[in-house]
Amino acid sequence: MFTGIVEEIGTVLAVFDGKIVIEASKVLEQKALSGASIAVNGVCLTVADSSFGKFTADVMPETLRRTNLGKLSAGSRVNLERAMAADGRFGGHIVSGHIDGMGTVESLTAEGNAVWLTVSCPQELLRFILPRGSIAVDGVSLTAAKVGDSYFKVSLIPHTRQETTLLNHKAGDTVNLETDIIGKYVQRLMICGNCAQNQSESKQKLSYEFLIENGF
Repeated sequence: MFTGIVEEIGTVLAVFDGKIVIEASKVLEQKALSGASIAVNGVCLTVADSSFGKFTADVMPETLRRTNLGKLSAGSRVNLERAMAADGRFGGHIVSGHIDGMGTVESLTAEGNAVWLTVSCPQELLRFILPRGSIAVDGVSLTAAKVGDSYFKVSLIPHTRQETTLLNHKAGDTVNLETDIIGKYVQRLMICGNCAQNQSESKQKLSYEFLIENGF
């Protein structure tokens, strides 16, 4: 589990044969790192191997298809965060590292000391994004300030711009999106509850007359 607070920006050294090699320092401070989880642009990856100043992780074809990791190459910059320690602080929000889908950067517009980032995304993701609710963009915990019919806007403060890769994006770039996990569970429970209610109502409608009418 992560919190969406990026610890450092890493640099991709290589992408080959289902593996990604990333140069980093802070996220490699742990001695026994093999098998640990690191979020790369919000995608939870498992460290397969590490050495001084870099680590290697396996990336499945499905992950490459469903996230922007498939667009990375040597020299790409990525947001990195280690899994949250049990005694750590929740500086952001609950982030699982399981990407729901990708959005497209529409624009970056300066306003005072902030920059508005506008991202368009599919309706199946947008329904989980609420005004002033949490959204992880490339692994960065942000607050959706505005939500439209096909887009949402977040305001990037100077610290976020300096400590993440978000400001490096341009219109047309894809970003990884993970919506609020609480909202997804609530929707799932509502669907299951409605299904159970419908099944219960169907059983209640079953009668001798119903069986006769339907040839039983």
